[in-house]
Parts: sequence; C-alpha cells; structure tokens
Amino acid sequence: MAHLETRYYRLNKLLLLPIGLWPDQQSKFSRFQRILFSIILSTSVILQATPVIKLKFSMDFITKSLSSVLFFAMPLIKYNAFFLKFKVVKIILVELQYKLDKLKDENEIAIISKYSCIANRYTIALSLFAVVTLFIGFIIQVWFNLINVDPSINVSQIRLPIKMEYFVDQEKYFSLYMLHTYVFLCIGGFTLVATGTILITYLQYICGMFSVASYRIDRAMNINVLKNITSKNKILMTKSIICAVKIHRQAIKMSKQLMTIFEIMMFGLIICGVVSVSINLFQIASKTNIKELFFPFVFVNITVLYMFISNYIGQNIIDHNKHVFSTVYNVQWYRAPLHVQKMILFLLQKETKEVTLNVGGLFNASIECFATLFKASISYFTVIYSTRQ
Repeated sequence: MAHLETRYYRLNKLLLLPIGLWPDQQSKFSRFQRILFSIILSTSVILQATPVIKLKFSMDFITKSLSSVLFFAMPLIKYNAFFLKFKVVKIILVELQYKLDKLKDENEIAIISKYSCIANRYTIALSLFAVVTLFIGFIIQVWFNLINVDPSINVSQIRLPIKMEYFVDQEKYFSLYMLHTYVFLCIGGFTLVATGTILITYLQYICGMFSVASYRIDRAMNINVLKNITSKNKILMTKSIICAVKIHRQAIKMSKQLMTIFEIMMFGLIICGVVSVSINLFQIASKTNIKELFFPFVFVNITVLYMFISNYIGQNIIDHNKHVFSTVYNVQWYRAPLHVQKMILFLLQKETKEVTLNVGGLFNASIECFATLFKASISYFTVIYSTRQ
C-alpha cells in the first residue's frame, strides 16, 4: 500500500502522531500507544461514572457527574472509531491523495491549493484554541486551589477539574491521581482536535474537487465553437465535460464513503453532544458558585462550537455541489454541439438528488441541522430544569 505523503496532510500528521492515530504508523510501539491511550480514555470515563453507582442517587449529583461524563465520552468515541477503522482511514486518505496528484492543469492545482490553505487555517485555529483552553483551564484550576484554603488549619484543599472514583486512598496516591487526570485531559483534547481537523481537511479537499468540476465545465463551454467549428474543438469540449462529470462523481463517492465509515461515530457524537449541552446548561442554571460554573460553561461552548463547525462543513459540501449545477445553468450551453447539450441535460437531471453528509438517514449536516440540534438541547434542558422546580 502506498505511503501517505505530507503534501496534503502535513499539519494533520503533526497532530495525529502524538496520539498514535497517524495511518502510516505500523510499528509495535505505535500499536502499543493506541492501546494504551484507548485504555486511558475508557477508564477515565468509567471512573467518572462510578461515583453515581457508589454514592447516593440524587438529581443534582447525577447531573453533575453526567456533565463531564457525556463531554469526555466524545473524545473516547472518536479515538476508538479511528482506532478500529485505522486501515480504512489510510485507504481513503491515500485514495484522495491519488486523485489530487492526477491533476495537471495549473488552474486546477491552484484551486486545490486554495482549499489546502483553508484546511490548514482550520487546523491551526482549532489547535491554538485547544492549547489556549487547556492552559487557561489549568491556570484557573491552580488559582481555585490557591484560594481554597481552610483558615483553621491554614492548608490548601486541592481539587481537580473532574471527579473520578478510584476506590483507593486518594490522598495517599494523589500525585498519580493528578497525573492520570491531566494526561487524560491532554489526550482527550488532542483527540478532538486531531481527528476533527483530519476530517475537515478531507472534506475541504472534496469541496476543492467540486470546484474543479465547476472549472472544467466553465472552461469546456468557453471554447468558441461558433467561430471555429472543427472536430478538434468538439472533441476537446466533450472530453472536458466527461472529465468534469468524472471528478464530480468521484467527489460524491468519496464524501459518501467517509460517512459510511464513520456513521456510527457521528451518530454517537450527536447524541452525546445534544445531551451534554442540555446537562451542562442545567448545571450553569442551577449553580451560583463561580468555581462550579467554569467547567460546565467550557463544556457547553466547546460542544456547541464542535457541532457548529461539523454542520458548517456539511453545508459547504451542499453549497459546492449546488455550485456545479449553477455553473451548468449559467454557461452558454446552447452554443455547444447537440451531443454536448445532451450531456449537459444529463448533468442537470442529477441536480434533483442533493448531495449531503447524511447520518443514519436522520441528520443531514447543514446549518439547519445545527439549529435543530441546538433547539433540541434547549428543549431537553427546559424539561430537566422543570423537574427541579
């Protein structure tokens, strides 16, 4: 199998390598790394849920535990999805790389370079956001610990950002407890950013392929056949239209292939995201202590941002596909030979079937879908909050 080059995924490789998810990693150490990180993420989520089982079942306690459990279940779902689909991810990335390497026209290469820059901007911006968020969270947590001093014994009572039940003396093994917590937070943050940005990069290149299809159609129809009606022009126009249809079909196929591979992961993320926003909004509404409001506030903002970007990229796919057909409508198709007009008519007929990133036949990634999911989160929050009254 061909190796992945860093031409298209250079920044993504830098993010996926530290967590063992770069598809070209085939060494024994990388396999051990993936198993270890999967265990750390899995055990951390389980240990956050165990206090609900061990302690009393009160509404406030359950929602407080679920507020972090549901949020950190998302990086667990994404990591294990990429772990289990490790070889398949490499195949689709290599296939996309092969399609892009076949482009020879300078304008087509320029179009792909444009979308490569967009993908890199997403990667850099989200990476900086994750680093800044983790750093600010760490600083605020240290500050909370410094001001949380018991005056009677003049000792700071150290607290960690998330509560986990280890069933051992946590004061005796506090250093290990703290190490496990912050390692888990770093791996979870890296997982959300690294896996999210590689998917964004992949979909941006698919948008680029749609743009290349539009360019090929426009270029084909700009051949001035009326002034110079030759068999050479007719053949050139026909080949250009065929190439446009071909890359358009490839873009549709690759977007559907991606959703087929990660459909279960996407469905799990949607469920966890919607419920997580509802539970954390409940935490924000029911707490007055600023120390207890900080992390639910962060969880809500990160989850909503993740939902918005995912649906915004899905909207981009829809818009780029529509742009292909807008190009077909707007070109001077009536100047083309009859057999080319028939090919264009065939293209127009395909517009009746919209290309979307569909999840389980229930959700089509789009701005409208984001609004629907956010409204659902608010509705569930209202129901939960009404039971507290």
